[in-house]
Amino acid sequence: MVRSGAWVYILKCCDNSYNTGSSSDIEVRLSQHVEGTFPGYTSKRLPVQLVFCTSFPTVREAVEAERQIKGWSRVKKEALIAGDYQGLHSLSQCRNQSHFVLSLLRSRNSTDQSGPG
Repeated sequence: MVRSGAWVYILKCCDNSYNTGSSSDIEVRLSQHVEGTFPGYTSKRLPVQLVFCTSFPTVREAVEAERQIKGWSRVKKEALIAGDYQGLHSLSQCRNQSHFVLSLLRSRNSTDQSGPG
């Protein structure tokens, strides 16, 4: 596994809702979500499935990306999950701040985004 400063992830819950989070230790955090020991949204919607995960150089960047993704529509999150960066771009309403995450993801499109494992 490639070590990184932090991770942003999206989980799909049993009710088909999405939960976006960030962590500096993705393996521990995913275990907490899967086991239901991480309190909050996902603990009441088990089982959960990891559908997106990407690393960021710093915790600050990961938290900024997490906050932005949390504000996105379901359709926009699904474009990100599918790796449809062109579709994600066309779904962007704000041509200024929306480019933050999109530009970071595009710049790493050729690098490993497979997450842990």
